[in-house]
Amino acid sequence: MRSLAIVALSLGLTPAIASAQAYQAVNDLYVVPLGGTEFEVIEGRGEGPRGIWCAAAEYAERRLGAEDRVYIQRARGPAQSVTGRKAVGFTINPANLSQGPFQSVSLGTDQVGVGLPVDHAIQFCRDIYDRDDSLFRRY
Repeated sequence: MRSLAIVALSLGLTPAIASAQAYQAVNDLYVVPLGGTEFEVIEGRGEGPRGIWCAAAEYAERRLGAEDRVYIQRARGPAQSVTGRKAVGFTINPANLSQGPFQSVSLGTDQVGVGLPVDHAIQFCRDIYDRDDSLFRRY
C-alpha cells in the first residue's frame, strides 16, 4: 500500500483525484465532475489555457454528450474537488452562469461566462490526436 501511495505522489496524483471518478483527458489533465452539467479541469503539467480548454471540450463531448458550447463557470482558482490544486470550473448549461455568456477574442481561463463551441475547443487537442503513436489516439 505504501508503494502505491509513493507512485501516486510521484505522478502528481492525489487520492482525492483518483477517488472522485475523474476523467483523464487526452492531454493527461484530470476533469472532475461536480454534478449535472458542471465540472472542473485540474491544472497540471504546465498546461495553459489551450490545454485546459482541450480537456474541458473532450469531457463535455465524450461524457456529457455536448454538441453546442462549453462555458467557464468559475475562473482559474482553488479547485473545489482537490485540496491545494488550481482548477477552472466549466458548464455546458449557460443558465448555470453567474453572469451572461459571451464570446472573447482572446483565449484565457479567467473570465466567467466565456464560451467556446465544443468542436472549436476540441481543436486545441489536435497536436495530441495527430501524433502517430497510437497511445495518444482516443478516437
